[in-house]
Amino acid sequence: MYPETMNSILEKLGKTGIVPVIKIDDAEKAVPLAKALAAGGVPCAEITFRTAQGEEAIRRIAGEAPEVLVGAGTVLTVDQVDRAIGAGAQFIVSPGFNPAVVSHCQRKGIPITPGCANPSDIEQALEFGLEAVKFFPAEQAGGLEYIKAVSAPYPNLKFIPTGGIHAGNIARYIAFDKVLACGGSWMAGADLINAGEFEKITALSREAVLALLGFSVAHIGINTGGHEMAAPAAALFNSLFGFALKEGNGAVFAGNILELVTTTAPGTHGHIAIATNTIARAIAHLERGGIALDHANARKDAQGNVRAIYLKEEILGFAVHLV
Repeated sequence: MYPETMNSILEKLGKTGIVPVIKIDDAEKAVPLAKALAAGGVPCAEITFRTAQGEEAIRRIAGEAPEVLVGAGTVLTVDQVDRAIGAGAQFIVSPGFNPAVVSHCQRKGIPITPGCANPSDIEQALEFGLEAVKFFPAEQAGGLEYIKAVSAPYPNLKFIPTGGIHAGNIARYIAFDKVLACGGSWMAGADLINAGEFEKITALSREAVLALLGFSVAHIGINTGGHEMAAPAAALFNSLFGFALKEGNGAVFAGNILELVTTTAPGTHGHIAIATNTIARAIAHLERGGIALDHANARKDAQGNVRAIYLKEEILGFAVHLV
């Protein structure tokens, strides 16, 4: 999913898929905020330099919440780059393309995603050898359809659309393979931070992650022991509920959900297939939560991308895999 040459910080952003854009007015709230985001499955924060507290907030998160990838946003000057790095920022984001800021970040060895909204901006970014850019303001500048159109001549560049992204449209953006991650502030608005509503921030972060991943049941496989057991059961589902019968390789299907397995298959009783919008990010999300996956037996495509992978542990006698 991610080029082998991609900076490791950008790869981490890509696996998270969401970059909360944070305006913070009180540095005392920085660490509780960071921990609230991480608890919701978003271990990342772009702390903007829009307030005087931004630099100190970065310093506190970097020092006290190392599990959270922290960066500096709305960086407009070389001096702000130096202050952000000094505070512990791991990446820099700017609203537009400032060659002086980009050059300075590259000399300092810190990844920067400058704002680009047209081909001229993008070609400047390519001249500087950048791998990813911020697309800002995303919705106001034409949204996903514009990104698809403008990105066509630049096959290796990734985008981080920011501006107007929310839980209702993030899945559409993240499904496009040139979108590295999406930036947004809806899960941690300044009003929630100022009010200390960290449980609400955790809940909104989790909602954002689930919207991005789009988990759903793809099908349920039931181990039957053989065709002589599967075929009558499938016929019964057909007669009772009208589920269409279909003979498959090692299974008889009753409709789109029930797979009556006739061969040896994973799971004591069967398996449950969970569909997701983005399997690489789903894997990263589950593993951050301590869930072990069977990478040794993952099914991959010709490019080496995982297409199906089982959890190592069964649930109630059912093997569970992502597709």
